[in-house]
Amino acid sequence: MDLMQIIRIAMRALARNKLRSSLTMLGIIIGVGAVIAMVSVGQGAQKQAEDQIAAMGSNMLFVSAGTVTRGGTRMGYGATKTLLYEDMQAILRECAAVKAAAPGSQSSAQVVFENDNWATQINGTEPQYFDIRTWPFAEGSSFSKDDVAMAANVAVIGETVRKNLFGATDPVGQTIRISNLPFRVVGVLMPKGTSAAMGQDQDDIILVPITTLQKKITGQNWLRWIMVSATSRDASYTAQQQITALLRDRHRIRPGQDDDFFVRNLADMADLADQQARLFTMLLASIASISLLVGGIGIMNIMLVSVTERTREIGIRMAIGATEGDVQQQFLIEAVVLSLLGGAVGILLGMTTSYLITQTLGWPVLVSPTAIVTAVVFSMAVGIFFGFYPARKAARLDPIEALRYE
Repeated sequence: MDLMQIIRIAMRALARNKLRSSLTMLGIIIGVGAVIAMVSVGQGAQKQAEDQIAAMGSNMLFVSAGTVTRGGTRMGYGATKTLLYEDMQAILRECAAVKAAAPGSQSSAQVVFENDNWATQINGTEPQYFDIRTWPFAEGSSFSKDDVAMAANVAVIGETVRKNLFGATDPVGQTIRISNLPFRVVGVLMPKGTSAAMGQDQDDIILVPITTLQKKITGQNWLRWIMVSATSRDASYTAQQQITALLRDRHRIRPGQDDDFFVRNLADMADLADQQARLFTMLLASIASISLLVGGIGIMNIMLVSVTERTREIGIRMAIGATEGDVQQQFLIEAVVLSLLGGAVGILLGMTTSYLITQTLGWPVLVSPTAIVTAVVFSMAVGIFFGFYPARKAARLDPIEALRYE
């Protein structure tokens, strides 16, 4: 008996009890739908975390001023004054794994444009900062190296600052006041959203030349941070080691002493976020899989009932030449067909549920082909696993006793 003929017989057998077959498939439908929906939510959260970290920069390391103890009180990060512009130049010169670096310092100020004002963060840096952060411009362009050399009063603003100060007005070319100093807006950055690492609005920022900030706003000659881009993600770990060794040597830190700087590797943050998202996805999938287990038990229950109801039919099949293997294969195929039909409907339910979650709750959802294939394979495995015992029981019936069964 060929496979297609067995499948046709299985379909006819299931069609004789449509309501019972439908209710049996319901467990598989709900289980597969729940698995796809939950995995899609988990993978959507994972993709969102990856995108947020990628938005912070490419192969980026963040070197910041460290802590210092004053009068027995340990200050927080950024309290030391030992991180200098010359350190950045040495990093570029002596660290082979480093591709680019940008200096940085920061302050906060009330910014005024005409009758509107906004309190925001003012960062001083150099033009290469935007390349390191992979941060494109929505309008205008960056300030130039000449602007840095001349400590020019020019500024690049983030999207949050643009909305709160300018509204529908084109900001490029307009003059704003920062700490009572006039600054000409030369560019507006594309929005990046909230930082996954810090939880801060990355668009609530104004960037000016580092020399302008140091000479005209803060009066500080040290750096708060240095943005570093490694030659590749894998090389970022080597760059981290090279930078640490170089700065310890330049700052004359003896063995056993704490660093007066801090080096953070975004690759570590990306790996941690990826692990957490994977764990979250697995947890959701495990919970949803319980429905599949319940559906499998329902299939086993119905198939056992079917074996009892069709005992005489089994006896007739064996009497006219069907082998134990034929009978076992027949009932096993019926269980698998039930599972696959339920799985197919479950896939549609899962995809529909994922769409509704996105539309109603606004959660990021990613329906991947892997999740769909896994659900199909899992539903087939449920049919085989839970259908094997009833099929085996049917195959082992005594033909004589089966023919006598009423």
